[in-house]
Amino acid sequence: MRRRDFIKGISYSATALAAALLTAPALAQSLKDFKCTGHPDIRWDDQIAGCTEAIGSGRFTGEDLAAAVANRGHAYYAKGDLDRAIADYDQAARFNPNDPVVYLARGAAYQAKHDPDRAIGDDNEAIRLDPNNAFAFNNRGFAYQAKGEIDRAIADYNRAIELKPNYAQANLNRGVAYAAAGDPDRAIADYSAAIQIDPNYVAAFVDRGIAYQAKGELDRAIADDDQAIRLNPNYANAYTARGNAYQAKGDQDRAIADFDQAIRLDPKAAAAFANRGLAYHANGDLDRAIADYSESIRLAPTNAFAYFNRGNVYGAKGDLDRAIADFDQALRLDPALTPALINRGSAYFAKKDYERAIADDDRAIRLDPSLAIAFNNRGRAFLAKKDYEHAIADYDQAIRLKPDYATALYWRGKAKQAKGNVAGGNADVGAAENIDPNVSRY
Repeated sequence: MRRRDFIKGISYSATALAAALLTAPALAQSLKDFKCTGHPDIRWDDQIAGCTEAIGSGRFTGEDLAAAVANRGHAYYAKGDLDRAIADYDQAARFNPNDPVVYLARGAAYQAKHDPDRAIGDDNEAIRLDPNNAFAFNNRGFAYQAKGEIDRAIADYNRAIELKPNYAQANLNRGVAYAAAGDPDRAIADYSAAIQIDPNYVAAFVDRGIAYQAKGELDRAIADDDQAIRLNPNYANAYTARGNAYQAKGDQDRAIADFDQAIRLDPKAAAAFANRGLAYHANGDLDRAIADYSESIRLAPTNAFAYFNRGNVYGAKGDLDRAIADFDQALRLDPALTPALINRGSAYFAKKDYERAIADDDRAIRLDPSLAIAFNNRGRAFLAKKDYEHAIADYDQAIRLKPDYATALYWRGKAKQAKGNVAGGNADVGAAENIDPNVSRY
């Protein structure tokens, strides 16, 4: 019999942020003869070879030499060789320290390396050199958002849009920032603006679908994901997002089918593995759920949700020690992840380690005093210790926070009965059974 409540698994989505496309510096006409353009009009490998030849030819100096080096940097960036890209941008900045595009490009490379502070430094320099560069404001907003500084990010996106009103990427990014700030309506407005500017903007449809899901508008979410898939049938994030929406509707089989497709398209899609694990768990296929969570963790070892969700499955299998180990790791990665505290407390309770269970509930309550489940669960631990006064006090608070909380009413009744208040206890048990006739099973 489960005697404490627990929190179910958490799904997560990969929203799409967009850094500004790199713009090559002013191009010496003869650089084209070397196939060194900095644009995707020529294969990147050919550009690296051509730019290298141009740089070594002795024909270019000053700004033209800076352009050749920067263009090779763009090619390295496009191929994912960020260290070489940054080295070239360093050199280009030495040859031409007054070109804002070089700083913008190097900032984008630093952001791709998850170094937002250096990215911001370069974006600042690009803005100093060109105060009306919308791309620089967009990219600095992107970096602020990566640091969790949402207000600063929104301010920069605002400025980017003022400078370039039809800037679809900046509208998308501001939408993602509003979504992160818990404002899905503003997010949807920005995604819709991005779509109006560019009706083929696949990422905007996916992100708007995620925002609709956050509002509980699942059919709209699925419709947006459907459109994204029509526009680009090979976009893995669209299948992951639609799978999440189907999962929220309780259609686990369709969700699994979409996650399958996302994984076929992108075998490194950690979110698809994690969310498919949730669907398998919901279907009672615990071993497959664990396998998917484990693969998600291998791909993204710093994602606390995957450890939390795998811990839930181990708990469902009765493997409490492994469950606790996963909750431990989730909390190391995210010390404020209250669901992990709640469920680790439940695991400790199942092991009859009531002091540790109470400690986890205490910590969850400190983080979020509105968590009725934490008061309910701590009350159960106090009841198990026969500390009826503290148990009743916790159940009282759980019921204040959630008046129809049948589990808390039922066990408060049991605590009152144990304390000698049989009439009061019977009243609570009866009220709980009126709300949920099966409450005694919990």
